[in-house]
Amino acid sequence: MRKFSSYGPIDTELNYYVPRQSLIDEAVGHLVGDDPARGGHYITVWAPRQRGKSWILQQALWQLRRDPRYAGFDVLKINLEHLKMTPDVVRIAQVIAREIGEKLALPAIEIQQLDDFYTIFKRDVLQKPLILILDEFDALAPQAISGLVSVFRNIYNTRREQSDKTSAEKDYLLHGMALIGVRSVLGLDNPRGSPFNVQRSLQIPNLTADEVAEMYHWYERESGQRIEPAVIERIYSELRGQPGLTSWFGELLTETYNDHKPTITLDDFEIVEATAGSLLPNTNIINLISKANEEPHRDFLIELFQTEEKIAFNYDDPSINYLYMNGVIDEEVVDKRKFYVKFPCPFVQKRLFSHFAREIFQDIGALYPPFTKLADILTPTGLDVKNMLRLYEAYVQKNHTWLFKEAPRRTDMRLYEAVYHFNLYMWLERFLQRTGGRVYPEFPTGNGQIDLLIRHQEQRYGVELKSFRSDFEYAAALDQAARYARHLQLATITVVFFVEAVDDETRAQYETPYHDTVIGVSVEPLLVTTVE
Repeated sequence: MRKFSSYGPIDTELNYYVPRQSLIDEAVGHLVGDDPARGGHYITVWAPRQRGKSWILQQALWQLRRDPRYAGFDVLKINLEHLKMTPDVVRIAQVIAREIGEKLALPAIEIQQLDDFYTIFKRDVLQKPLILILDEFDALAPQAISGLVSVFRNIYNTRREQSDKTSAEKDYLLHGMALIGVRSVLGLDNPRGSPFNVQRSLQIPNLTADEVAEMYHWYERESGQRIEPAVIERIYSELRGQPGLTSWFGELLTETYNDHKPTITLDDFEIVEATAGSLLPNTNIINLISKANEEPHRDFLIELFQTEEKIAFNYDDPSINYLYMNGVIDEEVVDKRKFYVKFPCPFVQKRLFSHFAREIFQDIGALYPPFTKLADILTPTGLDVKNMLRLYEAYVQKNHTWLFKEAPRRTDMRLYEAVYHFNLYMWLERFLQRTGGRVYPEFPTGNGQIDLLIRHQEQRYGVELKSFRSDFEYAAALDQAARYARHLQLATITVVFFVEAVDDETRAQYETPYHDTVIGVSVEPLLVTTVE
């Protein structure tokens, strides 16, 4: 029976996978060209890490080799990751030329300088037109990338100038080529621009909801074990079809935490989500967190957690480019005209939020003074969220001098909005642990909007976090909270507005409960004052 695999390219004989045939066909079409007799295209195959770029081109390689229509081509795939620490472009060119020669049984060619690299692609050296796939090309040093793609560009242009000849008759027989990597291959890290501006681009998207569902249905058919539809929906909702994470959760659900009941339930999923978020190592997540910790990208990500407004997506921004190509952020397209930065999926956003919260607030001190009475919070009917947050406000007022001393600040030396969210989350986590409850951060949009879902004594409570900006945004936040409460099937929800200071009269005005008669939900607004 097959297994889920989240480590390296999928083995189609051993693992569950999504065929993605349309992407494979598109790659083949680019490499062969619209008219194979005239020549193929030179393409970049790009996406954030762990999207399956290498696997797609591996399948294209095998498809080209199997198809008798393409028997007149040699097709090679060479991995370059082992050369990432080599700055010498001539040495890298020598390795590529040697591998081409060995795989095609060609005479050895000595590369003394970069100009010698052209030789391996000449008509009197190659026996057939060559389709070449270079994997992990973006792992090379920037100067090596620049030098190599300059050669490829010149070869491409020379072939284009010989349009009166067939592909096999041209001076160079590099018929088609794919450079597999991330966005930096296109030259966005190069201040002088991309030297490879002749290429076409093949972007590898995440899996769709239908593709994720089909992979899990495949497991159902083979194993005989049913998976609740809600589980598959949650897998897609939390991971947004990220191939590596989707297969990792499949591995955890069907192997690590599978007790082989007739049905894998939503409760099983929540156990897997909790352990994956706190206990289990995953190379993909470890890599994301390491990238997120680098400056100045760390401050950019902390700013991304703010709720005030979305951040425009622009590949030219160094932080956006770097974080995108490492899978830490993604792009949100609105009406095909507006582009914003978002986190790639709720699971990654939660992991980053939890990481920053714990990193910034390793020590949050005493939650409340000794002998504090909690009867007005832990009531016979349940948890009084409003009184609990009043206790938190008193904690902030008492400890703000040292609590936020080392916390990240913007260039105007004000605390990032997310710092307060991190601190409240850590306070609630510790408070609820002591009293038999738990708190979960939720991010409905992929941007800064944050909701906290509290579970205590078999009851659920919702809390939304905002910074007070204006009356207009205050009213919009109440409406938004009401809709979220209906989604959670809650009769009441609390909205916390962080504000620097407020007088008693204003507090009374803005803490008036709001009842949405259309939705049938009550919203409890609460102002929490901060001191900077």
